[in-house]
Amino acid sequence: MSDNITKARDFARQAHEAAGQLRKYTHEPYIVHPAAVAKLVASVTDDEAMICAAWLHDVVEDTHVSLQQITAEFGDDIAQLVSELTDVSRPKDGNRAARKQLDREHTRSASARAKTVKLADLIDNSRSITQHDPRFAKVYMAEKRELLNVLREGDSTLYALAEKIATDYYARASSVVPG
Repeated sequence: MSDNITKARDFARQAHEAAGQLRKYTHEPYIVHPAAVAKLVASVTDDEAMICAAWLHDVVEDTHVSLQQITAEFGDDIAQLVSELTDVSRPKDGNRAARKQLDREHTRSASARAKTVKLADLIDNSRSITQHDPRFAKVYMAEKRELLNVLREGDSTLYALAEKIATDYYARASSVVPG
């Protein structure tokens, strides 16, 4: 692991710990999610900035760290990727559907590199949510199916995996007979 990737990992761990953030459902330290995302990204590229962004992808959104701090610590390239990965919607922007539409439009204009990281994020979150929260999974997976439409420029291997997770989810859901 490069010094910069190690620095991003440690920075993300400290930021999420300082925010008291735990992984929903399992209550594990939140860093397990960025670690899974970084591992998926590293499985398809050796682009150091992308792997750093994978570690940092939720830091601005979920902690008190600003994009300016990311720029100061990691430089413009990584900060740009983190910016592309950070949701732009706020509660004042309307209901969940309206906010997710704003976030999809933001993601639509993201670089292929950021879309690759977003695919890894979607894969890890989809696995967790479908396993632990079947009721919310119905909402989440519908949103992710729409999100996949704007992620086609991301890595083809991760895109295929994300699409398979969605396809398998809907195949299982349609085979369940209401009782």
